[in-house]
Amino acid sequence: MSSPEPVRFHFDYLSPYAYLAWQALPEIAARHGREVVAVPTLFAALLGAAGTKGPAEIPAKRVYVFKDAMRSAHALGVPFAPPPAHPFNPLLALRVSSLDLDEAVRARVVSRLFAATWGGGAGVDGEATVRALLDELGLDGAAMVREASSDATKARLRAATDAAIAAGAFGVPTMFVDGELFWGLDSLRHVDARLAGRDPIDDVDLSRWAHTPATAKRRGS
Repeated sequence: MSSPEPVRFHFDYLSPYAYLAWQALPEIAARHGREVVAVPTLFAALLGAAGTKGPAEIPAKRVYVFKDAMRSAHALGVPFAPPPAHPFNPLLALRVSSLDLDEAVRARVVSRLFAATWGGGAGVDGEATVRALLDELGLDGAAMVREASSDATKARLRAATDAAIAAGAFGVPTMFVDGELFWGLDSLRHVDARLAGRDPIDDVDLSRWAHTPATAKRRGS
């Protein structure tokens, strides 16, 4: 008998909600006999493909998101503090996380880099910082940072991001459960229901939603 398909977790270190979802998702998946595969995904490319702005690009939303994320972290009982700068360049951290690693090792790397970003650490912006964080895990940080700059690693991150876009992802965190897309921290309860076989949309005819016509259009769109 084959093992059930893992939950695919698409994330970018830029997102506080991705950090918070990473704290809770593995336990939810484990309750249902599922594993979680972390998939580094470039948030900026998702925004570009969808033609939308990130929360940090909208001043009022930027402030709200930090406050909302802090409230959510308090509810989850996990540490939370803004990174030294935001937005920042996440490419090195994403590429390091995209290396050909054992999934258990990748999970440790992701957890450490997330903690450094949103858990009160020094951030993940810069080779020296990322290298030191990897060294703390007992890994060869220098070698991993070098490999992260290879064409193969860059291509791996691009391919994962392109695959996410092709599958319908438009933001992070995005979780895929047996092909069904779930977006955002607040969708974790729906992920739980789906894994338990209690997804209410299973009994709904969604075709009428797909073909419902629009009778109004926002100016400039």
